[in-house]
Amino acid sequence: MEMRNLEELFQQKIDQEVKIEPKDWMPDAYRKTNIRQISQHAHSEIVGMLPEGNWISRAPSLKRKAILIAKVQDEAGHGLYLYAAAETLGQSREQMINDLHSGKAKYSSIFNYPTLTWADMGAVGWLVDGAAIMNQVMLTRTSYGPYARAMVRICKEESFHQRQGFETLLVLSKGSEAQRALCQDAINRWWWPALMMFGPRDSESTNSDMSMKWKIKRKTNDELRQQFVDMIAEQVKLLGMTLPDPNLRWNESRNHYDFGEINWDEFWQVVKGSGPCNKERLEARKKAWEDGAWVREAAQAHANKQRTRNKAA
Repeated sequence: MEMRNLEELFQQKIDQEVKIEPKDWMPDAYRKTNIRQISQHAHSEIVGMLPEGNWISRAPSLKRKAILIAKVQDEAGHGLYLYAAAETLGQSREQMINDLHSGKAKYSSIFNYPTLTWADMGAVGWLVDGAAIMNQVMLTRTSYGPYARAMVRICKEESFHQRQGFETLLVLSKGSEAQRALCQDAINRWWWPALMMFGPRDSESTNSDMSMKWKIKRKTNDELRQQFVDMIAEQVKLLGMTLPDPNLRWNESRNHYDFGEINWDEFWQVVKGSGPCNKERLEARKKAWEDGAWVREAAQAHANKQRTRNKAA
């Protein structure tokens, strides 16, 4: 069958909401786009364990410690689901990890900011996980089957993470003046980086058009960002706190909140590796990978032993 016909049949499946599966024919660009997006998503889940893992030993109570441990473990699981989904496209996990460690592959820029106080655990849960969910709910309907199915469970757990983060801030917002100040400070520091999580403006997003055509994504960066602002602008009122944006106000004619301009210079600086914690995060991941080599080797040796036994049986 001619390439043109294959491409037409492929697009027809997309348009008819038929999931693309690993053994189906797909354009190379579709495969590469999914590998890039899914592996970047997986890297983000794994690197995202670091800012919160930093606070496990300093959590203010046994209850908070147990919750945070469970959350960090969830993020590890999400990374594994996503690496497995990317592997169905023919990319080895080792190659994906090597690309991360070499700097070739990216992860969400939000994780290159430091978590300075306990209140940051609440802000990360409410704002960072909240922004992630805004994008990830859409991905449960993405056109590539293994990715869509992985996102169903991930969204359920991330939704709980967001509620837990909001509850952490709610407790602080009802506490002493010092606790309220910690709450407001965390919101102030994480608000703008959370908005940056949706990526560049639509006019500067090089991958959006084809991703929308292939239904890898269903909404543009700017549409998701606006949806997030509209949600958080209402939720922050329940905390008795404010968002650090003097231009934030309801626009009756648009039926949306207007908001200020993002510092795009900062956004690109962090994306290109010059954020507050870029170097620290990457070094931590490399060290964890090297320190865990003996576990991977032992698991492989056990698998080889089992394979030999099964052949002999």
